[in-house]
Amino acid sequence: MCETALPSYCSAMTATVAAERRRPPWRGPTTPGAVPPLHSLLRWLYVGRVSLAFAVFMAAALSWWDADLTQLLVASLSVTGAFGFTAASVWWSHVAERRAGMTFLYLQAVFDLVLVTAIVHIAGPTTFFAALYILVIALNAVMMPFANGMLVALFAGILYAADVVVGHPGALSAAILVQVVVYWLVALLTGYLASRVRVAGAAHEAITAELRRVRLEATDILRNIKTGILTVGPDGRLVYANPTAQAILGIKPGWLSGGGMTVQDLSEVAPVLGEAVRQTAAGGPRVLRREGAVTVANRTFPIGVSTTAVPSDDGGPPTVAAIFKDISDEKRMEALHLRTERLEAVAEIAASLAHEIRNPLASIRSAVEQLARTAPPGADEKVLAGLVLRESDRLSLLLSEFLDFSRVRVTSSKPLDLAAVAEAGIQLARRHPDCPAAAEVILQAPARPVPMEGDEDLLHRVVFNLVLNAVQMAPSSTITIDVGIADAAAVPAGVRVEGARLLRVIDRGPGVAPDILPRIFEPFVTGRPGGTGLGLAIVQRAVQAHRGVILCDSRPGDGTTFTILLPARFGAEEGV
Repeated sequence: MCETALPSYCSAMTATVAAERRRPPWRGPTTPGAVPPLHSLLRWLYVGRVSLAFAVFMAAALSWWDADLTQLLVASLSVTGAFGFTAASVWWSHVAERRAGMTFLYLQAVFDLVLVTAIVHIAGPTTFFAALYILVIALNAVMMPFANGMLVALFAGILYAADVVVGHPGALSAAILVQVVVYWLVALLTGYLASRVRVAGAAHEAITAELRRVRLEATDILRNIKTGILTVGPDGRLVYANPTAQAILGIKPGWLSGGGMTVQDLSEVAPVLGEAVRQTAAGGPRVLRREGAVTVANRTFPIGVSTTAVPSDDGGPPTVAAIFKDISDEKRMEALHLRTERLEAVAEIAASLAHEIRNPLASIRSAVEQLARTAPPGADEKVLAGLVLRESDRLSLLLSEFLDFSRVRVTSSKPLDLAAVAEAGIQLARRHPDCPAAAEVILQAPARPVPMEGDEDLLHRVVFNLVLNAVQMAPSSTITIDVGIADAAAVPAGVRVEGARLLRVIDRGPGVAPDILPRIFEPFVTGRPGGTGLGLAIVQRAVQAHRGVILCDSRPGDGTTFTILLPARFGAEEGV
């Protein structure tokens, strides 16, 4: 199945479903091999009735039966009534498309039986025209339910017997009675067979409808699934690629028409995919899984590939189906998970070191301060003492940040408005000495409030640190903070955040250096002179304490975006 044929296939299936919906229900199924729909049976009935009436009239007119004027009159009335009644029936069932219920079918059966009785009356009860009763009985046994068909057969037998007794005295015989019994047997046999065929046709129709539904669902899944799927034929040419596969590999739809793309062409775009297809087609493992990199439009990203061989019936080369997807988000989540484990270890060490160093440092500072007081003004001792005191204060500040980093825990979770928390964090960052007075910070929260559960103080520190970091890195740019309820597109693959709330901080500064970006949340990693590199590490630990996820996207010269996803309820579900 090629991609070019897929749209026409879907259009045809849609048109078929629409036609089935427009068709009146009484027309019945159109399954080949089943009982024809009532609409078609009535059409055959109308044609047969008019043809029979016209033939009878012509026979009477040509005196095939040595007809007298009475017979000719009966024939004329029959053909006139047949044409008039049939015209009215056609208008009801085929022009106006009214429902052909049991009353309508009974009227058709009675008229046909009366018409046949008139013909038999003219021709005589023992002529071959008596067999016309069988046609009427059989057709009505097919059109009607079993019991109704038997009722029509009973009425036909009564009409036939009454015509013999009244119109042809002395003609009643055992043969006539046998013929009446034959009518009932025909109705019985035809009705039974028709009912069985209807049951089989209904089952076939149900299977066909289910198959049609499955095909439409499969087509819809292939078009909308976020996984690339492609098929390589036995000749090594690409015969199908769903839209996601085309988007990931940069395949244009025109490349698939005529089987123009080969495995070699595929290897140039995605070497790992082409090699996996080649190995599977050459008789390798029936199911092959690999990972590799793909470069499309100057962008390199990892993909995960799974290939399967489908053997051909004639023993030739197999058809290979490949399933693959962009696993950039999964790789990022793995890196975040590993980074979290490392940060936990660092936090434990930091807490121990901070406690062990802080007390001796306080003693050293106090002693140096006492010595500085006894030194003469301007003496080298006093200068050195001042240097020790300044460095002691800086080291004490670093130890305080170490303790903040190690003590990040959710101590009190309560309902809050994330937009209000962001607003308060922005105001605190504006009052910080390192925040330029001209810094422009914009909060965007279209739908307020943004309810969630969390530690207000911890989230307050998250916003404060991110905003302060942004204004320090890009003092002349506009800082934008977006707060709201995250949609499905904002949640990367592999991330599970229940009822995700979004907090995004965007600046248009110089961006993060490529060598720093992978380690941006690690302690002591900073791109700002004088920074300790603990601010973003504290932010990440605070987000993870809420079981959320924080991501950083940055390109040199194009600014930086920090995206935070937090669950609506604290402890609802792990983020990674």
